[in-house]
Amino acid sequence: MKKENGFIWKLGMFVTIGLLLLISTIYFIGKRQNLFGSTIHLKAAFKTVSGLKLGNNVRFSGINIGTVNNIEIISDTSVLVDVVVKKEMQKFIKTNALASIGSDGLMGDKVLTISPGIFDDSIVYAPIKDNAFIPAKSAVEMDDIMYSVKNSVDNVDIITSELAEFTYKLNNGKGALSKLMTDEKFGKTLDATMDNLKASSKGLSENMEAAKHNFLLRGFFKKKEKAEAKKKEEAAKKLEEQKMKKEDAAKKLAEDKKKKKG
Repeated sequence: MKKENGFIWKLGMFVTIGLLLLISTIYFIGKRQNLFGSTIHLKAAFKTVSGLKLGNNVRFSGINIGTVNNIEIISDTSVLVDVVVKKEMQKFIKTNALASIGSDGLMGDKVLTISPGIFDDSIVYAPIKDNAFIPAKSAVEMDDIMYSVKNSVDNVDIITSELAEFTYKLNNGKGALSKLMTDEKFGKTLDATMDNLKASSKGLSENMEAAKHNFLLRGFFKKKEKAEAKKKEEAAKKLEEQKMKKEDAAKKLAEDKKKKKG
């Protein structure tokens, strides 16, 4: 009799624990799939869903607000995604919202993200309705990223090889730059050329100074000096006029303030 009672007690405990585990599993799955709360359906059409699966999370502002309910191929260029979202979040999702597909981390599951669109202060955006369509943004594919990385690596290889070739020529005395850096004779010739240019410039300045004192050209240079002096005088006069206008405006403004206070 005692053995029979012990067996019944153990069987009862086993069944109770099993039922509790089953109820807990149903509760957590139902909560994840939004089976027990009020929900709304939203739809978005994509060219490709990039591995999105049924049950994947739907996020808004970084918060999980629903799950992917259905994925259906409409045509060869369009895939319709139906999502279930908590009804309490409906008031935050406006008619200008956008849908996109991303990843939960670098190598994680795909996530459908709903984000606010471009706002216009002159327009009042209403909350989105049940079964409404959300415009979709194209997702950045991993293949596109890898292609871009490959192009960058190829460009680095080309630059490295060209730099190595340039360094080789420089070290082996090929090219004008190498001559400039290593050929002493070429460097002295360049220095002499620069000295000649300086001497020529100095001689030209002296000739211009002498020409100013020449009675045949004296009138020309005087006219030039007078014209430059006149320009400077006109510029100074304009600055003075602007200064006077600013002072008059400031005085007028001060007088207007006094009149208003009076």
